Amino acid sequence: MRGFHYLKNVATVRLDQEVCIGCGRCLEVCPHQVFAREGKKAGIRERDDCMECGACALNCPVKAISVDAGVGCASGMINEWLREHGFGRGGGGSCA
Repeated sequence: MRGFHYLKNVATVRLDQEVCIGCGRCLEVCPHQVFAREGKKAGIRERDDCMECGACALNCPVKAISVDAGVGCASGMINEWLREHGFGRGGGGSCA
């Protein structure tokens, strides 16, 4: 899903490129394409697109990625995106 951002400069996702082995798993599992190839390793393309689901960190075989999963409001972001694109009801967007 593309086309929305979380709050500016608050995503907790971090990538240690020194530890990264370039397997590309983060690129495969990230639902918002936060990661991109930078040479032979991964890099963070757009940190503000991260909804902090934790899929990248859980699937990194060398633990080069860390994220405080659950800190972001994934359901609120998804509901807002659906509403904006005509798929949702009028409310939503809150994290409660």
